[in-house]
Amino acid sequence: MEAGKRTIEESKKMAEIAVEALSAKKAEDIRLIDISEVSSLGDYFIIASGGSRPQLEAMRDEVDEKLGREGYQVRSIEGGDGAKWILMDYGDIVVHIFDRENRLFYDLERIWRDGKEIDIKRI
Repeated sequence: MEAGKRTIEESKKMAEIAVEALSAKKAEDIRLIDISEVSSLGDYFIIASGGSRPQLEAMRDEVDEKLGREGYQVRSIEGGDGAKWILMDYGDIVVHIFDRENRLFYDLERIWRDGKEIDIKRI
């Protein structure tokens, strides 16, 4: 499905799939932030962290596989193998995967505090 032509409901479905994929790979402290009313960058930011580079890579691969199976193609991925921070841009959702240290350093939750955090236990 082409990015930029999705409804907010479709973006939410994508976010739910990404959160489930991250959970399946034991991601830590997953945050789902609705930025649709505060930014034109997209509808949702997803932030998660992991304890090792192999785990970060496994989380990246799982998100890409699960969204790809549903027909959602990634626009770009920044931070390849061995990276401490990975950004996956799907247009309407952006997935940020960090090691613990870099997550604290970048503190995206603070930067996007005007967005609405969604309780992932309720999706």
